[in-house]
Amino acid sequence: MTDIPRISDFDVAGKRLLVRADLNVPTDGDTITDATRITRFAAGMRPLLQRGARLVILTHFGRPTAGDTSGEFSVDMLRPALSEALGVPVAFAETSNTAAALRQSNDLQDGEVLLCENLRLNAGETSNDFGYATALARLGDIYVNDAFSCAHRAHASTEALAHLLPAAAGPLMIEEIDALSTALDAPKRPSVAIIGGAKVSSKIAVLKNLVQKLDGIIIGGGMANTFLFANGAPMGTSLYEADQVETVAEIKALAAKSGCALHLPKDVIVAREFRAGARARVIDAYACPDDCMILDAGPQALAAFQNVLTDAETVLWNGPLGAFEVPPFDQSTVLLARSAADLAREGLATCVAGGGDTVAALNMAGVADDFTYVSSAGGAFLEWLEGKTLPGIAALSGPAKAA
Repeated sequence: MTDIPRISDFDVAGKRLLVRADLNVPTDGDTITDATRITRFAAGMRPLLQRGARLVILTHFGRPTAGDTSGEFSVDMLRPALSEALGVPVAFAETSNTAAALRQSNDLQDGEVLLCENLRLNAGETSNDFGYATALARLGDIYVNDAFSCAHRAHASTEALAHLLPAAAGPLMIEEIDALSTALDAPKRPSVAIIGGAKVSSKIAVLKNLVQKLDGIIIGGGMANTFLFANGAPMGTSLYEADQVETVAEIKALAAKSGCALHLPKDVIVAREFRAGARARVIDAYACPDDCMILDAGPQALAAFQNVLTDAETVLWNGPLGAFEVPPFDQSTVLLARSAADLAREGLATCVAGGGDTVAALNMAGVADDFTYVSSAGGAFLEWLEGKTLPGIAALSGPAKAA
């Protein structure tokens, strides 16, 4: 991905930068409950503003129906937080593809910012409509994609638009690409992935790709149950996928061929019911009673997993090891997260994590800030783990276009 132009290499003074951001932050009514995406985006934009850039910001927000006029999904509510993070006032365009928006973009002066209305209020956004992209292109002189989390979508603002203007990746996009490429495409070895979650079926492509690139994979959560079941372990009332036995065999064969070690729990935590404070006990991974369910990895498994990490120089994490939302079934996830964080903090390993549940688990463990990099992307992160080419990144690839 070294051929992707970077906006930091462009002369941006006096130029309208048409920036695709992801400011789709969680809210409670009119209150932003987590402004992380806004603050991270703003940190990369402030140096560009100081160099005289004029920002025209495009983003989606929520899941509106195209044409919605209720105002519920208007990005105008983001302006106070965005202005505070950028350190400058932010003007608002009530549309993204009209003469009025064009006039506002043309009126911008160096260091000024314009936020355009929610892209997904226009049907042309998600259909990757060329006409809509052409209208957006008039708002800027240089296109900047700074939304890795949207790069797996071939939308007008992420794919078509990149072909209509000189195009470059923004600071956040580059940060994400560099971190993920370091962890998977050119990892320091030994390299280990921690892959958890509920279902093997949702991560077949991820597992098949990773076993061919890394030295080891720790498998947890309901996925581990399916692997154990394929090995002959009784499941009781546990979550597992009986129809994925052949898939497990394929993954194991690929791992054996590539020399990738698969690490499964040696012991597990079981309970008769899934609730906070449920009576739990530790048993061998191959001894689940008929009336119990496996809800976490056991202490022997945790120790073995920690030992695997001790020797690793690259750790890639996606998915919890157990039902971490409900104590006491959060222990293996929390304790292994702290072990990985210790390695990253001491500079002994590059530790990269991503995915909604993973980020939540790291925050719960209090170690998200200690990891080398934590991706805020969801679907894009998973598709990258699968080895797919992301449309929004592919559209930026190739020789740098002159501004």
